[in-house]
Amino acid sequence: MKLALPQHVRAALEGRLPSDVEPVWYAGGEQALEAVREVEVAWLDIFSPPGVGAVIDAAPKLRWVSTLLAGLNGWPLDRLAERGVPLTNGVGINAIPVAEFAVMGVMAMAKGLPQLIRWQDEKTWTPRPAGVAELTESKALIVGYGAIGREIGKRLVGLGVEVTGVRRSPAGEPGVLGPDDWRSRLGEFDWVVLAAPAVADTRHLIGAAELAAMKPSAVLVNIARGDLIDQAALVEAVTAGRIAGAFLDVTTPEPLPADDPLWTTPGIVMTGHASGRSQTRAGERASALFLDNLARFREGRPLRNLVDYKRGY
Repeated sequence: MKLALPQHVRAALEGRLPSDVEPVWYAGGEQALEAVREVEVAWLDIFSPPGVGAVIDAAPKLRWVSTLLAGLNGWPLDRLAERGVPLTNGVGINAIPVAEFAVMGVMAMAKGLPQLIRWQDEKTWTPRPAGVAELTESKALIVGYGAIGREIGKRLVGLGVEVTGVRRSPAGEPGVLGPDDWRSRLGEFDWVVLAAPAVADTRHLIGAAELAAMKPSAVLVNIARGDLIDQAALVEAVTAGRIAGAFLDVTTPEPLPADDPLWTTPGIVMTGHASGRSQTRAGERASALFLDNLARFREGRPLRNLVDYKRGY
C-alpha cells in the first residue's frame, strides 16, 4: 500500500509506519500532485497552489484522505462524496491551545489588557483600572460545544464562570442548549464565545439582531471562523456601545485589508488567527491520530474524526 505523506510530519512518522507500506513524502502542492498518483491513502494539508482539490483529482486510486485541518472550507467535499472516499480531519488536535487562547481573550478583555499595553508603550503609569470585569460568577455562552468548545468550557468553569454550551444535538445534556434555543437567552451572558464550524448554516450566526440582544457589557470572542460574524454589524454595535467589545482571532478575509474598520475600532482586539499556531505539539497529536486511523483503515474498523459530507464537518 502506498501512502502520500507530508514532509512536516516525517520525523514523527518515520519508523512508526507498518513495514509493508510505502510512504511517498512530499513538500508543498506541486510535489503533492506527483506523490498522490499511485497512492491509496493521502495525508493532505495543502494551503498553496494547486490546491487540495487538484491534488485529490490527481489521485485515481485514493481510498482515504486524512488532514490535520479541522475547518474544511475550500475542500471538494462533494467530489469526495461522489467518489466514496472517506475524509478524516483534525478536530481536537488543536483543541487545547485554541481553548487556552480563547480563555486568554476572555481574561484580556475582562482586565483591559490592550489598554494596559498601550499605557506601557506610552510610558504612562496606569491612571485608572483598564478593566473591572470579574470572571467569578459571570456567565459564558459557548456556541459550538464540540472538542474545542468543551475545552474552553472546562477552563472557564475553573475560573468560576457559569458555562452554557450550544450543540446541534444536545440530547438532554445539562447546561447545553439546542440550535434553536440560545438566541432568546443571549441577554443573560457576559461572554459569548464562538467555536462552531463554518458551514452554510453558521454564516453570520452573529448579526445585528444577535448583537442587539446581548448585554451592553458583554464581550464577543471568536476563535472559529470569521464568517460566523457579520463584521459590519459588529463594528456598528461596538462603536455604538451596544456591546462592550470583541476579541477576534479570525476574520473575513484573512489577512484583513489594512483599511478594514476592524483594525481601528476601539474595543475590538484582533490576533491574526494565531490560536491554532500557538503550540508545539500539533504534529505529535496529528501523527498519533493518523497512525491509529491507519491501523483502523487496514483492519476495516471505523475511522476516528470521520467527516460527515452532508454537514460539512
